[in-house]
Amino acid sequence: MNLWHHEIRLLLRSRIAVASLLLLALLCVASLVSGVQRIESQREAIARIAVLHAEDAAAVSAAHGESTDAGRAAYYSFHPTWNPPAPLAFAAVGMRDVAPVMLRVRALGLEAQIHDGDAFNPELALAGRFDFAFLLTFLVPLFVIALMHDLRSSEMESGREGVLRSLPMRMGGLYLRRTLVRLAVLWLCIAVPFTLASVSQSVSLLQIIAVLVLVVAYLLFWTGLCLLVAWRGWNSGVNAATLASAWVVIALIAPTVANVAIERGIPVEQGASIARAQREAVNHAWDIPREETMRSFYSRYPEWSGSAPLGTEFHYKWYLAFHQNGDDHVAPLAAQYRDGIERRSAAASTLGWALPPVGLQVALTRMAETDMQAHLAYQDRIRDYHAQLRRYFYGFLFTDKEFHQADYDQAPQFEPAR
Repeated sequence: MNLWHHEIRLLLRSRIAVASLLLLALLCVASLVSGVQRIESQREAIARIAVLHAEDAAAVSAAHGESTDAGRAAYYSFHPTWNPPAPLAFAAVGMRDVAPVMLRVRALGLEAQIHDGDAFNPELALAGRFDFAFLLTFLVPLFVIALMHDLRSSEMESGREGVLRSLPMRMGGLYLRRTLVRLAVLWLCIAVPFTLASVSQSVSLLQIIAVLVLVVAYLLFWTGLCLLVAWRGWNSGVNAATLASAWVVIALIAPTVANVAIERGIPVEQGASIARAQREAVNHAWDIPREETMRSFYSRYPEWSGSAPLGTEFHYKWYLAFHQNGDDHVAPLAAQYRDGIERRSAAASTLGWALPPVGLQVALTRMAETDMQAHLAYQDRIRDYHAQLRRYFYGFLFTDKEFHQADYDQAPQFEPAR
């Protein structure tokens, strides 16, 4: 035990080591505070949805009077959807920083509404904001290098290794203790702030343990790389330069090159092109006979085909029908887009087995439910809810049933995942 205490005292005597550890702890706290503030701001915005929606619905209802056309109600009524954050989201903000977490939808064409919200290029959202995942992936390896690069070279350069080898002791045991002490202190500087933040955010004990195990595994990878370089017998400057170069390649260059390769290998149209195609299909419906629009609609949705024929006046069931036809027209494009995004995500996950920084990001965002799969799942919930809205308003439109103020409150309500 005295040998372990001796190694701890040696570490604490090094001003550079102490300064590095303090800086790591401060950066860890800053990253956690940044993530918590971002997620809390989203929670506060989501909490205001109910009040704001009630005010908007009351204004629409008052403007249309006691009785109105269901098509007008469908056209002017916006219905909120939202994607509440998981407790661990603060640690890896992921897609929640670049993708919409709230979206108001109408019972009109959905694809344009969804993809108008995607005002970003998800494939180029590489590093993300400064959160706990960013700290772990990009900055922690530098602190490992700072504390581990001269484990052996400092002893060689000072001449102490020759003296130590003349003593009846195993050098391997000495270096192992030194490595474990530094590894443990690095882990504590990360684990303590993260655990405190996780408890305050009501993260489950199992998830806390899982993240801490991931941190250990990532530290072990970079520690092993440092030991591999240290045992080459080079001086401290060469060790530091070699490890810094390895960090640039492993954490920056290789993931970027791999991302470009994935994008080239799995081409995906942008969501804006789907929204544009849907709008073109909707606008084209104004230029063709209304009967053609209704035949196309009834062929896909025969349950509404018993509706009375259109007269010469404008009728909202025609208007909503060609919006639905527009969605159906771009459905193959939306499916291709979804398939491409999923294949890119799967390729990135596979890449994580070869590149630990990528693997760490993938694992953290998956546990935090902030990855692309979580975003796509939110879109699926929006589509399910939109289908409920359409069926509700179609029930009035295609039977020429009057829509009253009380019917606004009977419209389906969005149910989030949690």
